[in-house]
Amino acid sequence: MATRTSDGSARAEFAPTPVLRPRQQVESQIREAILSGQFAQGDRLPSETRLAERFGVSRATVREALQSLVEGGLITKVPGATGGSFVEFVDHHKLSQLVSDRMSSILDLGSIRHDEVAAFRDLLEIPCARLAALNRTDDDLVALREVIEREKATTVDDPSVPHLNAEFHSLVAQASQNRVMAAFVSALHRVAHPLAFINTDAEVGKQAVRHHIKLCAAIQEHDVDAATELMRKHLDYMNAHARERG
Repeated sequence: MATRTSDGSARAEFAPTPVLRPRQQVESQIREAILSGQFAQGDRLPSETRLAERFGVSRATVREALQSLVEGGLITKVPGATGGSFVEFVDHHKLSQLVSDRMSSILDLGSIRHDEVAAFRDLLEIPCARLAALNRTDDDLVALREVIEREKATTVDDPSVPHLNAEFHSLVAQASQNRVMAAFVSALHRVAHPLAFINTDAEVGKQAVRHHIKLCAAIQEHDVDAATELMRKHLDYMNAHARERG
């Protein structure tokens, strides 16, 4: 039953609703149109002039809204007469690329250090190995074994070694079936380049591949404890051979 005020009118709880600025209104509605599927991947948005007319705002306001959507990874802007604003495909792979791009810029600016990125990556990799042992599929095992075979066929000075290492760790993260963790691990490997800071001689390279083989076997057997411990020992071993970061 509704309560009454002293003058007999019904009482209700009201709170002020923030009024969006014109730029926020434009951004919000275009974002919703993209996320709801009204605009599909690759669709070109109406021109800034047409959007300004539809929203009843200036072209400068539309331009600000579109730039915010570019920064959020929802659209890309192509210059030229045949260009315009195009809808991007947004999934966990795009998330990984966005994280990688932003973190690379922040590293270049010196706001964070490579060792901070590496420490965060290590924190994610151990639970990824655990989840991989729980959730891996047969396809995950095939992909992991294929990378290991390529690692076994390379020498420590082969330029493909860092890429193979990053691919193996990214595949372990994918096998976790947690796409957010996988996106971050892949991005962090692209940014931090861990082997660039490891004193990798022939023995260290061989030992790292042996670790990968054992880890793959534990994941295959759904051995959660072994996978967790093997990843921990692998990271500890590699970090023990780290050299000073520039």
